[in-house]
Amino acid sequence: MIVFGVILLVIGFVASISIVWTIGIILVVIGLILWILGSIGHAVRGRRHYW
Repeated sequence: MIVFGVILLVIGFVASISIVWTIGIILVVIGLILWILGSIGHAVRGRRHYW
């Protein structure tokens, strides 16, 4: 999710498409939150690890 968000950020920046840029930011933030929760051992939707 983080990688896909970064790809969307780059595409949105290069093509100057604001909606793609916004979706990329949202995906990166959600991916980072899930990664942090998974790394501290907190179960996310029934999973111990999220990747």
